[in-house]
Amino acid sequence: MISKELLEILACPKCKGPLDWDKENDTLICQVCRLRYPIIDGIPELLLDRAQIM
Repeated sequence: MISKELLEILACPKCKGPLDWDKENDTLICQVCRLRYPIIDGIPELLLDRAQIM
């Protein structure tokens, strides 16, 4: 689970925009870039080479 406080400070590494948490897939989503970042063992992996295009 990602806390609200953590979501407020995390940003997309590509555009620096806000990220949304997709609870069902346990990923972080950038709506601007249309990228999905995985969360592995509770740790967001905000690396462009790990991002998936939506």
